[in-house]
Amino acid sequence: MTIKVVKNEGITSVGIVGCGWLGSALANQLKKQGVAVLATRSNIENAALLKSQDINAEVLCLPTEQALLNSHPIFKQQCLVIAITPQFRQGRVDYADKVKQLVESAKVGNCVEQIILLSSSAIYNGLSGQVDEHIELDFSADKVSVLNDAEQAVLSFNDSIFNENSTNESDDSVANRKAYVLRLSGLVGPNRHPGKFLLNGRMLKSPLAIVNLIHQQDAVGLIQALLESDIRGGIFNGVSSTQVSKKQYYQTAASALQLPTPTFEETNLASENAPKIVSAIKTRAELNYSFVYDDLLQWLEQGE
Repeated sequence: MTIKVVKNEGITSVGIVGCGWLGSALANQLKKQGVAVLATRSNIENAALLKSQDINAEVLCLPTEQALLNSHPIFKQQCLVIAITPQFRQGRVDYADKVKQLVESAKVGNCVEQIILLSSSAIYNGLSGQVDEHIELDFSADKVSVLNDAEQAVLSFNDSIFNENSTNESDDSVANRKAYVLRLSGLVGPNRHPGKFLLNGRMLKSPLAIVNLIHQQDAVGLIQALLESDIRGGIFNGVSSTQVSKKQYYQTAASALQLPTPTFEETNLASENAPKIVSAIKTRAELNYSFVYDDLLQWLEQGE
């Protein structure tokens, strides 16, 4: 499918912190629009890989000494996209601390006008039924507190109260700041076909759960919509309108790759809560964004 290139009005430079699978797609799209991009990875090897793809890259390993971080060239960019991953599965618990460091350096540098945090719909863990950006979170659930702390740090970026530690910051520069949180659901797309999750043959859980997913191209599209938005800030869900059961979705994914039909653990229907469905109503309305891959079941069947 041909990607429509839309000119970013007023956006001249974007820094992408933690430029991996999604960040690289964003960097390439921005470059097509004539936007200067500086990306970071946590080690020399991955930064070199980005450079081999003609993406300007620097090493940035977090957490680090704040004074040292303040001088990093990433904070000379007009907009900052924070795409680092929490690494919960690796046992890391310092995700919020890393994000707070980035926000602090952006405030001190006084060059960054806009921050977008790529957060996760995992912040809705412990909830059931339809969930939106205004719902009360379950802080007893796994990961939620850490993700929320990171989000709140970013949303504080355009807090006009912040100027007590800065001598070169005007009220106007603070008032013009924008801060967004994009809560992305499970990412699919090039090299991330859901059918590949089935290759190890393991039994899957929660067959009646509703899949909450978004295609890479739409995640990039939503980030671009935020970069171009006149809205000062806020939280937005990034999720397609595909609302089918996990069982149906992965059966279709297996069929698309000609894999055996996946098996699911038997579940006690009486003990199951209502399936969690992440809502993108606010996102569609306020950002006026039309999804390219809104039907991810059709995407699977078409083999795109």
